[in-house]
Order: sequence, then C-alpha cells, then structure tokens
Amino acid sequence: QVRLVESGGGLVQAGGSLRLSCAASGTIFSINSMGWYRQAPGKQRELVATITSGGSTNYAESVKGRFTISRDSAKNTMNLQMNSLKPEDTAVYYCNAAIVVTMYKPIPGDYWGQGTQVTVSS
Repeated sequence: QVRLVESGGGLVQAGGSLRLSCAASGTIFSINSMGWYRQAPGKQRELVATITSGGSTNYAESVKGRFTISRDSAKNTMNLQMNSLKPEDTAVYYCNAAIVVTMYKPIPGDYWGQGTQVTVSS
C-alpha cells in the first residue's frame, strides 16, 4: 500500500512563511511527478506547483516567485517553501504523486495525501 502524509501546515500572518512536507511510504518502485494542490472553502481544487522526477518545476501564476517546490527522490519526500504568504493562500494543501508500485506494472497510479490546513491571517 502507498501512503502520502503531509505536514507543516498552520496559522501564519500575512507576509510570513511556512514549509510543507510530504512523505511517501509503502510499496514504491518509483515516483514520477509530484505536486501540491490546494482547495479553499467553496472553491475547486487547484494546482499550486509540480516537479518531475528530473527536477523540472511548474508553478501557478499566483505563487510564482513566492513558493518553491523541491523533492528528495532518495527519500521519497517533497517540500513546498511558501514565502510572502497572503490571505488568499489560505486553503487545505494536498500532496499528489504519480507512483509506480512494481516494475512489472509500470503504469503509475495517482495518489493523494489527506491534506494539511494553511491559514494566513491579514
């Protein structure tokens, strides 16, 4: 079984910083892309940032220049450094990963964490 666990959420004032972490565990052969998504109350889940196995990154326009995504492929972990936080960044942040669990079935499955709350006060 594969499990993604997020940590690092919390309450911060506008202009502050938080660092989110995501750890993948279980039966893992390889991890392709990983990413962070968020969902604010009453809104649809949206992409925040993604990172490929080769380290290429992609960011939502709203977070470019403020957030940095990184991963440690050896440890199956991913981080999101969030700086200059704004009240509109308030949301539940979800970790997502495309994971291959066995070399005999190389099609990656789509896995999600349970989410971590980020609240930015004005």
